[in-house]
Amino acid sequence: MDALKRHADQLAALGHPARLAILRYVVQAGPAGVSTTEIQEKVEIPWTTLNHHLARLVSTGLLGARREGKLALHTVDFAALKALTEYLWKDCCNRGRSGCC
Repeated sequence: MDALKRHADQLAALGHPARLAILRYVVQAGPAGVSTTEIQEKVEIPWTTLNHHLARLVSTGLLGARREGKLALHTVDFAALKALTEYLWKDCCNRGRSGCC
């Protein structure tokens, strides 16, 4: 998948308030991640809806998911998030020339 398509998919995933809130909460949890239960308590949305939003964020590569016993833990792929933000700022206000921001 080329960068433009990947970043467009990631930005589309972040275009929903619940997914943006979920991402921010998981970012705040740091590298250790956070359980699905903790996320559900924080964002206060039904389980099925939460699972849909988590799956969308995982499918875009912004979040990772792993099992630890009965817990499902979600972590941010900080490299993917950094690549997305760097893509947005790349060559800002310079039309491909270096410098500026």
